[in-house]
Amino acid sequence: MNIDAIRDGIVIDHITAGRGMRVYELLHLDELDCSVAIIKNVSSRKMGRKDIIKVDADIPLDLNVIGFVDPGATVNVIRHGERAEKLTMDMPEQLCNVIFCKNPRCITTTEQELDHVFRLTDREHKVYRCLYCETKAELS
Repeated sequence: MNIDAIRDGIVIDHITAGRGMRVYELLHLDELDCSVAIIKNVSSRKMGRKDIIKVDADIPLDLNVIGFVDPGATVNVIRHGERAEKLTMDMPEQLCNVIFCKNPRCITTTEQELDHVFRLTDREHKVYRCLYCETKAELS
């Protein structure tokens, strides 16, 4: 398989195998007008298998989404064909409009303009809870 190098863009690397599509969906990469490559189950010496996403445009990304889906993934910013920046993702302390509260009595169900805000309450078990009603997020 041959995936061309990108001149200016973003490479999301070291995604746990099978989680690449979730990152793709939550970042709404399907809405972009540029080339996006999703490479699944790539051999990796460090991880065994991994997913990679290449975006052929230098666009702003919500890094919290990547840290939420797969802490430990890396984001490489490519400029002029060279890696300009490398970031390692960690679990964000707060998520806004990434996941949505499922509690029918939560204020976010009646007040449509309210942001769905979740806070990290247990890093070890990856537990996020709704800021308004404390409902535990259902992570898929």
